[in-house]
Amino acid sequence: MTDQPKLSGVGPALHGSEPRPVRLADELSEMARGLYQADAPDDVLREAVQAAMDLVPGAQAGSITALVGGTRVEHKAESGTLPARVDAIMSEYDEGPCLDALFQRRIVRVEDMRRETRWPRFAPRAAELGALSMLAFPLFVKDDNFCALNLYADEAHAFTDESEHVGRLLATHAAVAYSGAQREEHLLAAIETRDLIGQAVGLLMERYSITSDRAFDTLVRFSRQSNRKLRDLALELIRDAEAGARK
Repeated sequence: MTDQPKLSGVGPALHGSEPRPVRLADELSEMARGLYQADAPDDVLREAVQAAMDLVPGAQAGSITALVGGTRVEHKAESGTLPARVDAIMSEYDEGPCLDALFQRRIVRVEDMRRETRWPRFAPRAAELGALSMLAFPLFVKDDNFCALNLYADEAHAFTDESEHVGRLLATHAAVAYSGAQREEHLLAAIETRDLIGQAVGLLMERYSITSDRAFDTLVRFSRQSNRKLRDLALELIRDAEAGARK
């Protein structure tokens, strides 16, 4: 193994006299509350990465990547430089545990990256960086958008069956929380768009002394002619009106 700095945090340090399943249930419940309190979808993903490092035995670093539109891979969250560098290699070679988790929608576990043969170009580079063990979980979101939670360790055989069990439960909570945050964000955006269009329609009614239906039709026609979104056109009209009022 190359001379790499040790990663901080070697999985959860569990305390208390309760049986392990009871402690795990309590910890996952606390984690779920934290996920649902996150303000935005990307905040949920960052919380999920941190929770995985805290709860999954063996996890020293983590990241989340997303498959958008069924083809494009985006890096959404990472705990440090190692996940970022490993994920960059994955994108460069278009192979690796994360992509298998995304496209095949299954858990992928790497015991020793130095002896890994499934990804002949990715594995040697990842091992050189110090990612000797990996564990990737699919996060089922909706439609053709999927995410993968990727965990890393700088020791071989760092992840166990318990790691998979805990990670699977965590990934399920994270996926539900992420979907909920996305729905809320889309709802808020739709409300904002409706309000902007309503304001723009009102401006056109006042400016040209026309009905609301005609004002809306005019706004739609301008949008099509200029090949611009209705929301963007409405926002421009409002800003122009506000700028004129300040003169």
